[in-house]
Amino acid sequence: MQTWTVGDLRITKVLELEEAVEGGIAGGILPDARPDLIRGMAWLHPDFATAEGRLKISVHALLVRGPGFNLVVDTCAGNGKERASPLFNMLQTAFLDEFAATGCAREDVDLVLCTHLHVDHVGWNTMRVGERWVPTFPNARYLIGAAEYERSAGGQGRPDTARLMADSVQPLLDAGLVDFVETDAVIAPGVSLFPAPGHTAGQVGVLLESQGARAVITGDLMHHPCQVAHPEWSSDFDADKERSRLTRIDFVRHFAGDATLVIGTHFAGRTAGHIVQVGEAHRLD
Repeated sequence: MQTWTVGDLRITKVLELEEAVEGGIAGGILPDARPDLIRGMAWLHPDFATAEGRLKISVHALLVRGPGFNLVVDTCAGNGKERASPLFNMLQTAFLDEFAATGCAREDVDLVLCTHLHVDHVGWNTMRVGERWVPTFPNARYLIGAAEYERSAGGQGRPDTARLMADSVQPLLDAGLVDFVETDAVIAPGVSLFPAPGHTAGQVGVLLESQGARAVITGDLMHHPCQVAHPEWSSDFDADKERSRLTRIDFVRHFAGDATLVIGTHFAGRTAGHIVQVGEAHRLD
């Protein structure tokens, strides 16, 4: 179980699943990431890509523990949920056991943040108990972007939007546990949001600052570390590819050569690193 320390903050990766997927396929996660190009980026191996040039993708939550609060950022895909994607359909994973192994009980979580409302970021908002979906973190306030909710509640988004709203968001609303937040909100001491549009219009990233140290959680402004080197590569899952491209370019320029630790929401293996410039290019070290 990986843990990073940022001043008084401790961030722990809670893994749901990790898969190797093919890039370079139209309609896929990164249609520009052909296996031959990935094989040529030696720094991606072995954490982020296979020897054959397949992209390693992780689905995980991030538990942020700070003075007086426990925060979960994104809640993966969840168990027993009907989804269009075979990768996420009717999963039965050991996520709850993985979470318990952090030493933080579900009941001790104070805040849950959804960076955006896609199936692999909201699934463990709820869990099945009998015939009902109930909040997985019963004492937490669930933070959802106001603009992001408006988009999804209006039926916009991917094919699974209606399902995820019904099984992973509406039960929270029914329980009175949701707070709608702006894309630049401060949500806890040392924890603030920043807008990261493109993948969805209302997506946010997370900035962590404590005792002069900083880390950033990407959300899906990038899906894979190869996009540090090629921020122009957009995913076919991005709602606005041009906007997502500009968001990534700004992100890489802002954090290149900086001491800020970049923690990828879908980065496999070691999951985190620093953006460094090598000649005219960038990579995650």
